[in-house]
Amino acid sequence: MALGIFLAIIGGAFVSIQNTFNANVKKQVSVWTTTALVLFLGFAASLAAGLIFEGTGLFSFQAEPWFWFSGIVGVGVVACVTQGVQILGPSRAISLVMVSQIFFGLMWDTLGWFGLEQVPFTWQSLLGVLMISGGVLLFQLGPKLEQKPFVKLNPETMEAND
Repeated sequence: MALGIFLAIIGGAFVSIQNTFNANVKKQVSVWTTTALVLFLGFAASLAAGLIFEGTGLFSFQAEPWFWFSGIVGVGVVACVTQGVQILGPSRAISLVMVSQIFFGLMWDTLGWFGLEQVPFTWQSLLGVLMISGGVLLFQLGPKLEQKPFVKLNPETMEAND
């Protein structure tokens, strides 16, 4: 259990870093170029790591055919979250992504969709989602960071120009 918690926390950090990087790439190119770059590099890194750690066993798997296309869903993830981070900023966008994931995760568990074992709905689960959503709402509506005026430095003296 501790390992699962640790990996989930590290995964969350990776998601936050990746989306911040993606938003910075998107400033220079289109969302589709960013998405293609992210997914291609992810494919290359996954293939290399899989071959190193699993060898040819990497290619032997059993799954329902529609699950093989989850990478296509990844296109939507990268495209939507990258633009969300660019528009809202990393902390706001990721907090909304988190609430969405928890809500839909609860829904998929409760309904037993996508091959998941059906988990009974509890009011405690709903209350947890509502409390997290309320926290994110407070965060979204909280005080704005004070914008400091841009100070231009003189490159010769490295002093502020008035």
